[in-house]
Amino acid sequence: MTNEEEKEKVDETAETAAEETKKQEETETENTKTEDTAKEISAEETSEENSEPSAEDELLSMKEQLEESENKYLKLYAEFENFKRRNRQETELNNKYKDQKFAEDLLPVIDNLERALAIKGTDESFNALHKGVEMVYNNLVETLEKHEIKAIEALNQPFDPNFHQAVMTEESDTESDIVIEEFQKGYILKDRVIRPTMVKVSE
Repeated sequence: MTNEEEKEKVDETAETAAEETKKQEETETENTKTEDTAKEISAEETSEENSEPSAEDELLSMKEQLEESENKYLKLYAEFENFKRRNRQETELNNKYKDQKFAEDLLPVIDNLERALAIKGTDESFNALHKGVEMVYNNLVETLEKHEIKAIEALNQPFDPNFHQAVMTEESDTESDIVIEEFQKGYILKDRVIRPTMVKVSE
């Protein structure tokens, strides 16, 4: 074999080796791309799986929503019950003291009748008039009592600021803080004071 033939053979061998090396590199590159693509697909699938809530998460979310709805319902129910209770109490209170305005308007009339009855006279016409005024007065008092409106007892009673209004004090032989004179009667409607009694109190 001549030198030229040997040289050609060496060149062919080198070219063949180079081609095989290139093919091997291309194969490795393709394998690398394939692996990268597989990794990307796997990552996307994992991301999708993580983004979708599990059945346990959905159940927990539904329980939270149910608890929130129940709390709202209980709050509204409690507010409605409080409203009904306040409304009922207000209605009962109004019914209990519905005659207060009637009594307040009538008290000045009773005061004037008491002043008229306090006047003294001797002749027959005066006595007849006095008797008529007394009858009207008694009828009014009975009507008030039917509506549970009563005069407050004050004379010779211990002074009570809840029922009595002291406008004067005076030294007395009796013990202190005793009502010794009544200037104007006071009245109560059931358990509410409509007007306190004006009194003089001992010192």
